[in-house]
Amino acid sequence: MDHQSKTTITLHGKSYTVPTHPTVVVCIDGFDPEYLVSGLGKGILPTLARWVDKGFHATAKSAMPSVTNTNNVSIVTGMPPSVHGISGNYYLDKATAEERMVLDDSTMRGSTILERMGNAGVRVAAVTAKDKLRRIINHGLKPENGAICFSAQNANECTLAEHGIADVEEWLGRPAPEQYSADLSLFVLDAGVKLMAENRADLFYLTLSDYVQHKHAPGSPKADKFMQAIDTRLGQLEQLGARVAVTGDHGMSAKAKTSGEPSVLFLGDFLDDRWPDADVRVICPIADPFVKHHGALGGFVRVHVMNNAFNGVKDMIEACSKLPEVEVACSGKEAASRFEMPEDREGDFIAIAKDNAVIGSTREKHDLSQLGDIELRSHGGLSEQEIPLIMSEAPADGIIDEGKAWRNFDIFDLVLNK
Repeated sequence: MDHQSKTTITLHGKSYTVPTHPTVVVCIDGFDPEYLVSGLGKGILPTLARWVDKGFHATAKSAMPSVTNTNNVSIVTGMPPSVHGISGNYYLDKATAEERMVLDDSTMRGSTILERMGNAGVRVAAVTAKDKLRRIINHGLKPENGAICFSAQNANECTLAEHGIADVEEWLGRPAPEQYSADLSLFVLDAGVKLMAENRADLFYLTLSDYVQHKHAPGSPKADKFMQAIDTRLGQLEQLGARVAVTGDHGMSAKAKTSGEPSVLFLGDFLDDRWPDADVRVICPIADPFVKHHGALGGFVRVHVMNNAFNGVKDMIEACSKLPEVEVACSGKEAASRFEMPEDREGDFIAIAKDNAVIGSTREKHDLSQLGDIELRSHGGLSEQEIPLIMSEAPADGIIDEGKAWRNFDIFDLVLNK
């Protein structure tokens, strides 16, 4: 049975020490290790450079699929999606056969570290870039317990009753940012810095947007400028007395051909051509309300065969595994076991793209014109699982298992217990 005490809270069999000083967890959306390597090499990330040298640094892996909702919920629960149930941003409701966007916590299973901390008397502040993620992260947080939870996207709509804070634009001295902008993320960090400066929380979760990483490769001028801005704000949190830990929800890979066109496998078209009677539905779990920068094209798809009389799924899997863009194709049951995903929410089978490709449904369902002249960069597959895991201080006992296979959802254990 999960329980809590004055000094620890326990969730899903793991204990977390209640913080005795300000503690901040930052999720840099799309934090591919190459952004860190490039910035450190250029000497433009002094805060992160010091933390890597004097604090703690490892390369961790994200949960699968390597998409936003899945990994943010894994981070705040300390568990893979097989436990919390959020296995994408978008899914097929098997009961109704309707495709649905994950826009709140209604499909999440269990509690979160943030909720348990709030119930234990810890003042929690969670600030997200996107409001759809805020409605998930907000699970169980109560303003009457001192919790603050709002999004940069909807900062102009905050109320004390729902968000624990009001008049955010006036308070921070800037308007809610454009959703497709670097400022959406910087607004989150600036809000976190101000909340901390005003001593309004003890435990912070600040989660950003990957708008920049989808458009700009590591080492490019705009990526460098963005990472420098993040580094500056991380330093401000440290200067205010926080213990800070940083990770990502997923990495990012170039997904364009040498011609600049997206390297896309439209798996729904392929399956419909070969098995027209199967009535397949290819679900792209990367899809969310912010599709302009990736066209709902990612490295992982679930395939549901709607014709119950069809018995050729094994043939489909075998054929898909031979396609040049595909790294892995396997049954939903095998995928759930292999990648720690909830089996009851899996498709009949899944397909994962190679690092230089994405997989879509049918050509007509993806509007690639939204990409403009930007070469496609995306995530979702195994090739985007690696992300940095960094802490501003070395572990208190100085002991870390060098052989540990770190996950991004170990971050609260790291920052609270080590």
